[in-house]
This record gives sequence, structure tokens and C-alpha cells, in this order.
Amino acid sequence: MQSVAVLGLGKMGSGITLSILRSGRTVIVWNRTKEKAKQVLDAGAIWANSPAEAASQADAVIAMLSDDIASQEIWLGKNGAMSSMKPGTFVIECSTISLDHVHKLAAAANQYKLKYIDCPVTGIPDAAALAQITLLVGASKENLESCEPLLQSFSKAIKHFGEIGKGTGYKLMINLMGAVQIAALAEGIAMAKKLNLDMETVITSIETSAAASPQVIRYARSMAENSISKTPAFTIELRHKDAMYAMALADEINVPAKLGRVARDWFASAKENHNNDDEAALINLMTS
Repeated sequence: MQSVAVLGLGKMGSGITLSILRSGRTVIVWNRTKEKAKQVLDAGAIWANSPAEAASQADAVIAMLSDDIASQEIWLGKNGAMSSMKPGTFVIECSTISLDHVHKLAAAANQYKLKYIDCPVTGIPDAAALAQITLLVGASKENLESCEPLLQSFSKAIKHFGEIGKGTGYKLMINLMGAVQIAALAEGIAMAKKLNLDMETVITSIETSAAASPQVIRYARSMAENSISKTPAFTIELRHKDAMYAMALADEINVPAKLGRVARDWFASAKENHNNDDEAALINLMTS
């Protein structure tokens, strides 16, 4: 697979593109706004005027988009990618989308005689640019083996959870757990402030406690010091979207997920004033 299209050039999509370019492959890119493509175009990517144009020239097409609505439009809408792809081309959907939408896309790919790879990712944008993200894959073993060299060009690990949909199922599960951890941290920091505890001691103690996780460690200081990032790697809006998709899945498979429901509701409330802010801004809801 020497020719690859990447649709969606946010921070993650741009990072993935840069990593693939370093592997020596030709990368054709599309984004709603061309301005966001400057970095990857300067690095050697080729611009296309539509998803269909980008996809028509590729052996594999990767999408990194915000939600089901964007994914639907880019793959199946007017000038969407699937209608122009050659039979046998790989559809690699790296966005975090709902499980229902994954199955819809996979069915459409099958109609077009394309090969669908369910491939959400974990990791921050800086890791994507260094090929250090982890891929959470749902696909047939045969299809995964065929596109593995490409996937390895922009990742440090590939976790194969089973058939199509299993990668997204895991991603929604783990992101809902993240929402719960962030909400619990915000509640704890709010309590510490009300108790007038020494905040530096609180921070260092949390970071080395049994309750510490990568999410907790990432946000403990910014919440405690109210030093919320102005350039978020992950926003309130995106965390809420993932929690909504995860709770829809939990309801579908009859898992109560009561903690997840509470966390989802916290992020829903935070969206009113902090939609595009760093997800650590959840603390403002609990200390206002």
C-alpha cells in the first residue's frame, strides 16, 4: 500500500499523516478547511478537493473525524469517499464513533466491495506525530494482516479485539472509564479546596496514590491550580460525545453503567459553558 488517503486533519489526523509520510508512502489529504493542511502539505502530502477525489487515488483510506455525522458525510455523503474507491481498497475508520455507525459503514463498504477496518486509537496528538499511538482494531485476521505494515507506520501497538465493531466497543468502554475517572478527580479536588488542604501536598499525594491513573495524573495539577490548558488535546465536547456513544452501547447490551451515566451528565452540564475547553475544565462546574 504505497498510496494512502487521510480524511480529517485535526491534531490526530495531521499527526497520523506526518508519521505515514515518514514511511515513504504517498499521502493524499482532504480537510474541510485547507488552512489546517499546511503542515502536512509542507511535509509532502498531496491536497485533494474532496473526499472522493482523495480516495479515488488510494490503496487505503484513513479517516479521523469528530463524530457519526462527520463520518457519515465524508464516507457516504455527496462527494463521499466510498463511491470513488477501487474494489479491494481498505476503509480504515480511526474516528471514535458509535457502534451502530460502525456497522452501518461496514455494511456500505461490503456493498462497494471494500475492506473495512474498525480502528479507533488511543494516545495524544503529539504521540500520533511520533507513531506512538495504540490502535484498537476490529477486523478479520486476514484483512488486518494485509494492512498491518501501513498501520505499523503510525502506531506503536496494534490491539486486535476480534471482528468488526470490537475495536470500537473497547474504545467506548475505556473512554467511559476515563470520563468517570476525570469526574471523580474533579469531585476530589473540589473537596480538597473546600477543606483548605495544602494543594501541593494534595497534588503530589494523588499522583502517587492507589487512585492514580494516567488520566488522574494528567489533570490533577491543572485542576488543583486552575491552570486549564488553552490548547486542549481533548475537549469537554469530545468527552461528552464519547460518553454518550458509550452509554447508548451500555443500554443496548443491558449493562447498568451507573457511574458512566453520572459522568456523562457532568460533562453534559459542563458543555454549556466549556464546550471547546480542555476536559479538565470540568473542575469549574464543581467549584463555582
